[in-house]
Amino acid sequence: MVGIRAKLRPIERAAFIKGYAEKTFKNIIQSGPGAFGNAATRLEAFVVKGGTFAYGNYPDIDALYQQQAVELNHQRREAILHEIQQLVYQRTIYAPIWQLAFINGVGPRVGESGFGLIARFPYTSPYEDITLKGT
Repeated sequence: MVGIRAKLRPIERAAFIKGYAEKTFKNIIQSGPGAFGNAATRLEAFVVKGGTFAYGNYPDIDALYQQQAVELNHQRREAILHEIQQLVYQRTIYAPIWQLAFINGVGPRVGESGFGLIARFPYTSPYEDITLKGT
């Protein structure tokens, strides 16, 4: 408990995405992005100036991002991306708070549901491993 009070305002998904991209939300924004890509593409959207979901920026992080974008040495590029991630962490640009609250159900005919077969994966997977009890 850290003593932060917040009021939840549920909003329809399309309106949320639009408002988030247009940067009309203030204070705390709960988001669970699962964008495809790598560290660079995810950082670009949330941290780099002009990023779809970036509400602010730091010139030094922007410069590092541009530097990694043209770096041909894989190890050096990886090191730059790690440096950006460390700066994001140190400056608390995001306060990652996660509550896995998926609602799941398993019926009486299910033998092994698949929940928990892949650590920290919230879905029943892989489907090939889900079994049914004999009828």
